[in-house]
Amino acid sequence: MSYDDVEIEDMEWNDELQAYTYPCPCGDLFQITKEDLRLGEEIARCPSCSLYITVIYNMEDFLGDDDKSKKKKNLEPAKQQPVAVA
Repeated sequence: MSYDDVEIEDMEWNDELQAYTYPCPCGDLFQITKEDLRLGEEIARCPSCSLYITVIYNMEDFLGDDDKSKKKKNLEPAKQQPVAVA
């Protein structure tokens, strides 16, 4: 059973860790990355103890721009590059 249920809005983005963080009672931080969230992971773990929290979030918020831009790139035809023949 998780230590707590925490809304993603209550977590802080940490540029250094490239993860959302939330204070752990042990003094460290629970952590979960954007990639974890995109993959449907909802458990943020503390690297210093055995506690973990359940992150409550809307997965669609993390599927948005990156997936849309990838799809657009895949639909565009490849542009040919000129080749010099010696």
